[in-house]
Amino acid sequence: MYLLYPKFPLRRLPAMLGLGVVGAVLAGSYGALHDQLSFTISAEYFTQLKFRQFHWANAGLPPRVFASVVGFLATWWAGLITGWVLARLGLDEFPAAERRRTAGRAFAIVLGAAVVFGLLGMAIGYKVSRDDLGGWDGWRDRLALQDVPGFVIVAWLHASGYAGAVVGLVIAVVYVRRCRRKPRAI
Repeated sequence: MYLLYPKFPLRRLPAMLGLGVVGAVLAGSYGALHDQLSFTISAEYFTQLKFRQFHWANAGLPPRVFASVVGFLATWWAGLITGWVLARLGLDEFPAAERRRTAGRAFAIVLGAAVVFGLLGMAIGYKVSRDDLGGWDGWRDRLALQDVPGFVIVAWLHASGYAGAVVGLVIAVVYVRRCRRKPRAI
């Protein structure tokens, strides 16, 4: 039951929430910037798919600005979870300066992995988009796509970026656990 109902001293809660909020802001900001690149490659990915998924958040903004809003809303939660997981590993118990340094590195690991995997996914998407796209006919028909190759590139970019964030989180978990084992000066 400990996993479903975690127990921790309440004194840890402010630092844990702080790490979660920092993670959410970082991930959301990354998502907003990321979706500017994505929108440049395939506006249809947004106009025909993402804008429909996030229609409730449309405040009448220009499409490129709304793409950033969608990017923030689609990623903030991943950063919140990342920050919370890192805090639950004990990062919140580090002295403040060491916590900031270690958290910065851990978040950089997750972000770096997301970027690298996303770029690899974009390259794979580019390669796939130059081949037979018959497997994407369902998407083309359902969304009335005009630029299937661009849509494919962005789909690969997004899926790979999320996979990279998961891989980055695993690496960051290992990093934080190793940092916890290091003796600290008292």
